[in-house]
Amino acid sequence: MAPLLRRALFIGGTVVVLLVLSLVLPQTLDPVVFRIVMLSGIAIIMAVSLNLINGFTGQFSIGHAGFQALGAYGAAALTVYGHNALFGYLPKAGPLQPGLAGFFQGAPAILIAMLASGLLAAAVGYLVGLPSLRLRGDYLAIVTLGFGEIIRVVIENTDVVGGPRGFSGNVEAGVLTPRLTSFFWVYLVVVLVVVVSRNLRFSVQGLGFLAVREDEIAAQAMGVDTTRTKVIAFVLGAFFAGVAGALYAHYEFTLSPTSFGFVRSFDFVTMVVLGGLGSITGSVLAAVLLTALPEVLRSSLGSVQGLDQYRLVTYALLLIILMIVRPQGIFGRGELRRDTFFRRGKRPPATPLTGA
Repeated sequence: MAPLLRRALFIGGTVVVLLVLSLVLPQTLDPVVFRIVMLSGIAIIMAVSLNLINGFTGQFSIGHAGFQALGAYGAAALTVYGHNALFGYLPKAGPLQPGLAGFFQGAPAILIAMLASGLLAAAVGYLVGLPSLRLRGDYLAIVTLGFGEIIRVVIENTDVVGGPRGFSGNVEAGVLTPRLTSFFWVYLVVVLVVVVSRNLRFSVQGLGFLAVREDEIAAQAMGVDTTRTKVIAFVLGAFFAGVAGALYAHYEFTLSPTSFGFVRSFDFVTMVVLGGLGSITGSVLAAVLLTALPEVLRSSLGSVQGLDQYRLVTYALLLIILMIVRPQGIFGRGELRRDTFFRRGKRPPATPLTGA
C-alpha cells in the first residue's frame, strides 16, 4: 500500500498546487511574464514529446509542428462549430466566469478538446509513421519535413478554418474560440508528459527504444521489432503534440498557418538538441530558455535605441556559442537528479572478513 499511497499523495498534491497557482499567478504576475510562463509550458510539452522520437529512438523528425497544427485547428474547430451541440453552456464570445467557477465551467470542454486533438494527431502520426519510419536519417527528415509543409498548405487552403487569414471562430454564428487554457491545464499536461517519458525511459519497453537509438541493426538482431518501436514513439509524440496544439489554440484567440511552419518545427528540434538528445530535464530547461530568451532580449535591447534590430542576431549568436561550448547539449544524455544538489554522505568502506 505504500507505493499506492505515495502515488495518490503525489497526484493529489500536484492537482492542489497547480489549482492554487492557476488562481494566484494571473493576479500577481505581469501579463507579459505570465504569457512567457504559459508559452514555456506549451513549449515543454512539444520538446519532451519530440524527445520521445528524436532522443529516445534516435530518429530525425523535423515536422513536429504539423502535429501541433492538427491539434490546434482540430480543437478550435470542435469548440467553435460544436458549440451549440456540445458546449452550449459556454459563452459564445465573452470570457468565462472568474475564479473557480470559470475553471469548472470550462473544464469539460478543454478536456474533450485535448483528448480529441491528441487522438487526431496520433491517428495521423500512425498513418504517416507506419510507412515512413522504415526510412532512416536524412530520408526520414525529408519525409517529416514534407508532412509538416503539407499540413500547413492544406490549412491555408481550407476556408472552414479561415485559410490564410487565420482562424478565430465562426464569424457568421458569432462564436469565437474560447480561452479555456489556464495555468492548471498547461502544467498538468507538462507533469503528465514528463512522468510518461520518465517511466517509459526506465522501463523494459524503454530499453527497446534506447537499443534502436544506439544500433538499430543490433537491436533487430536481438529480437526488437524496430519498426513497431519507432511507430509507438512517433504516435506517442504526436499525441502530446496534438494536446499541446489544443492548449495553444484555446490560449491564443487567433490561429495562423504561419505559426506552424518549418521554422517552428526547427525551434522544437533545437530545444531537444540543446537540452541533450534523450535528456528529459534537458528538453524542459531548453524549452524554457528558448521561449524566454527572445522576450528577455526584446525587453533589454529594446530599451536601448538602435539595438532592437540586433535582437535576433544576438539570439542566434548565443545559441552558436552554447553549442560550441557544450556540443552534447546542456545535460547530454543524463538527467538532473536530486543528489546533484543534495549529496549524500559517503558510506565507510566495508571491513574485509579475516579468517580465524
